[in-house]
Amino acid sequence: MKTTPHTVLLTGFEPFGGEPENPSLAIARALDRKRVAGHRIVGAALPTEFARSLPVLETLLRQHRPALVLAVGQAGGRAQISLERVAINLIDARIADNADDQPVDVPVIRDGPNAYFSTLPLKSMLLRLQDAGIPAALSHSAGTFVCNQVFFGLVHYLATHKPHARGGFVHVPYLPQQAARHDNAPSMALPTMIEAIRLCIETALTSDDDAHYAAGSID
Repeated sequence: MKTTPHTVLLTGFEPFGGEPENPSLAIARALDRKRVAGHRIVGAALPTEFARSLPVLETLLRQHRPALVLAVGQAGGRAQISLERVAINLIDARIADNADDQPVDVPVIRDGPNAYFSTLPLKSMLLRLQDAGIPAALSHSAGTFVCNQVFFGLVHYLATHKPHARGGFVHVPYLPQQAARHDNAPSMALPTMIEAIRLCIETALTSDDDAHYAAGSID
């Protein structure tokens, strides 16, 4: 299956955990139909449900055949844009999803590999965000909730169906109004997060190779 030139799939999640909003979904909606580096962004929502998230994602992948896929999720408590490096083949839900499902110690894909790495140029993306003054960091854990499930399922699908397409996952902090409901947890303004994801997409589309430096060697 060939990729569709000039198409980027950007996904965000529906609100979960009692929250009335999810910044990842707001970002996907804000960038939907925008153009970056000559590519059209298709913004789409994923259900925060273990049973439905991957089938919905795979339908979107088959429909749009994107050259680049960036899945975005909310990570309450984090203060920075988190560029996720590793997806693990494990679901271990601390809370129930939106369908009241709470699987524990089960694989994302039975008989799949233990883990996948993102295929995005994460270090180049990090440098671009830091140059723009946006707090960001590499992350080595996407958790074990629906975000990690989608990250693993996405990279597995690309590896087995679209090896020339790039894909990965980024976590974003709470919105300020969410943080106010969580003992003033770290947060980030929505326009800053939208610009951060736009820069991530632009960098992934224009960087053939990733930057190379020791992790933690830059602030």
